Amino acid sequence: MTTARDIMTGGAECIGENETLEQAARKMKDLDVGSLPICGEDNRLKGVLTDRDIVVKCLAEGTDPRQVKAGELGQGKPVTIGADDSIEEAIKTMADHQVRRLPVIDGHDLVGMLSQADIARNYPEERVGELVELISY
Repeated sequence: MTTARDIMTGGAECIGENETLEQAARKMKDLDVGSLPICGEDNRLKGVLTDRDIVVKCLAEGTDPRQVKAGELGQGKPVTIGADDSIEEAIKTMADHQVRRLPVIDGHDLVGMLSQADIARNYPEERVGELVELISY
């Protein structure tokens, strides 16, 4: 059985909950990513921040991204996947929550990120369309 750990992108970098959205945007640019896990002072996952969150929940509202903290947008319990969970479980979680990226957790530690693209690269070719449809409906 292929697990999330087998296909995830390891070494996920967090944005601190007290860092600004401007800092998050710069980090996304530097890392060439569209989302960052938000980590608290206790190094626990607090949420996930996307580039879309910054645009829709800050810039489009006329708010200054230098004044808004990443933790302010990471509300609610983040949707995650266990490092040893199967690809099928990851797909189900993504579909149920309509997300394209999942933080991968081992115990309480963030060990990586699993994206729709990671799964597509490691999923049987004839089933990739089904994967995209499930997550994107």
